[in-house]
Amino acid sequence: MGTLTLEQASTIVDATLAEARKRSFKPIIALVLDTGGYAVALKREDGAGLLHYDIAMGKAWGAVAMGSASRALGERMEQRPSVVAAIAAASGGRFMPIPGGVLIRTAENAVIGSIGVSGELSDNDEICAVAGIAAAGLVADTGAA
Repeated sequence: MGTLTLEQASTIVDATLAEARKRSFKPIIALVLDTGGYAVALKREDGAGLLHYDIAMGKAWGAVAMGSASRALGERMEQRPSVVAAIAAASGGRFMPIPGGVLIRTAENAVIGSIGVSGELSDNDEICAVAGIAAAGLVADTGAA
């Protein structure tokens, strides 16, 4: 199955931030969780907004807890606002079904964690997350068909 290492998580976070700088995006936060929902690595760029930590956590936690990237969760639940509200309440607000929460998979397709990125437009957050995961030699699962 595989386990997410600190070295991999650190690489993911650093490469995620590097991608944001390369693209001249706004300051972001990158947070990597293991499959238990525990933080393995976190970096916040200078100037990242106050709420962006909570948003990054909600994206990453929702993805790993539900076994699906936050983009896919949002698309599936678009017509089900009561389900979104129920999950958000049950999770203590740790559920953000918007792009930027990406599952981290091994080459064998096992989920070993997730990353949540916040600070830019959600699609841009996701672009950075995908680049970070690829830099660690792992597979990004955005839920896109």
